[in-house]
Amino acid sequence: MQLDFRRPGQPLQIRLLFVCLGNICRSPTAEGTMQHLVQRAKLDRCFQIDSAGTSAWHAGEKANATSRKIARTHGIELQSRSRQFQTRDFQSFDLILAMDSSNYQEILKMARNPQDESRVVLFRTFDPECDPFHPEDVPDPYYGGLDGFQTVQEIIIRSCQNLLDRIRQDSQIST
Repeated sequence: MQLDFRRPGQPLQIRLLFVCLGNICRSPTAEGTMQHLVQRAKLDRCFQIDSAGTSAWHAGEKANATSRKIARTHGIELQSRSRQFQTRDFQSFDLILAMDSSNYQEILKMARNPQDESRVVLFRTFDPECDPFHPEDVPDPYYGGLDGFQTVQEIIIRSCQNLLDRIRQDSQIST
């Protein structure tokens, strides 16, 4: 998969959307982690990063308190509020990263055409510890206790770092 988001005659703006079920654990953790990595690389001017859920159960809520606590131990702040994924997100984002295969399928059901479908990818495609052709799901930490949240944070850090590295290489971005 080529990750070149350059548009001739336009300033580089890479638009990423991370999606899980409720948008309170995994996807806001990925959003905050990616924002942290992008800021650290001094590339925030090149990115628009957001997260959403396939359900509206937690619309308007902050990220889960344990997710926020674990993220802070890594120097990452999770500041987003939950929102539901909308069909218009296909037009607003270049890459829609589903946290698991169930949400991946839910997003694809909303796709209007092959172009929409081509924007959707399983997040762990970018996990260097996964087979990119058979990526695993990011486990839902909600039922895994504190260790589950820590494991998810580690998966997200390495996957976001690898995603950022790939984007920088393919789009030829430098600070």
